[in-house]
Amino acid sequence: MPPSALSRSALSRSARPCVERTTAVRAAGLTATLTLMAGLLSPWAAQAAETATVREILDGNELFINERQAKVNDRAVAPQGINTLNSRAQLSFASGAAGRLNRFSELRLGTGCFLLAKGEVLVSGKQSGCTRSSRLSVRGTNYVLTVDEQGVSELSVLEGSVEVEPLKDGQSTGQPTTTVNAGERLRLSAAGVVLTLLRLSSGDYSSILGGPLFEGFRAPLPAFGSLESYIRSSVPGVSLPSLPAAPVPSFGFPRFF
Repeated sequence: MPPSALSRSALSRSARPCVERTTAVRAAGLTATLTLMAGLLSPWAAQAAETATVREILDGNELFINERQAKVNDRAVAPQGINTLNSRAQLSFASGAAGRLNRFSELRLGTGCFLLAKGEVLVSGKQSGCTRSSRLSVRGTNYVLTVDEQGVSELSVLEGSVEVEPLKDGQSTGQPTTTVNAGERLRLSAAGVVLTLLRLSSGDYSSILGGPLFEGFRAPLPAFGSLESYIRSSVPGVSLPSLPAAPVPSFGFPRFF
């Protein structure tokens, strides 16, 4: 073998361990990064990541997934963010629940729950939610979650019940949970301290049912039947929003003259 070939072969053998070590270091670094991201996304790291599909957009087209304009049937996957400007939207979660975002709202998909950073969302069905100061555990219900610019959150349970666990920087504080039952509204400080727990009046129900989380939407809510039953039995006098009419198929008949 020529001397030049020998030198190239020796160089190749000496470089191989360096390449292997570099590859191993990069792989270890990537593994550590992914592990850290999984831990930051949610305390339920073993569960599947949340997904959400856009079902309806109202009042224009100002709905975005990771700052990219979204359209109906677009899909978001954790840890992507979904936000509205002067539009409203309905999402379908992988759990089968639905979420309606009000105008100027922002949520981020996680693992086990979504994080509402600001704005307002109506949830219908089995879908847990989070704020920076609380985790909401549900079994299937209808609730409205609101977060203002100061981080103060408000939970209105329209039907069913929600367990609220205080959080600090995304971690449990060890404080006892609060059960919010149907017809109750809980207000939490940005630090997760319970400020008030009050009953919803019939006027509160009328305001919500006649407001932007219901008005104009045509996509159905999975747990609307449970909400309707509760209101008829426990909040008499409140008008329910009308369900969208099913499209009537048109048939072409032959003409004989």
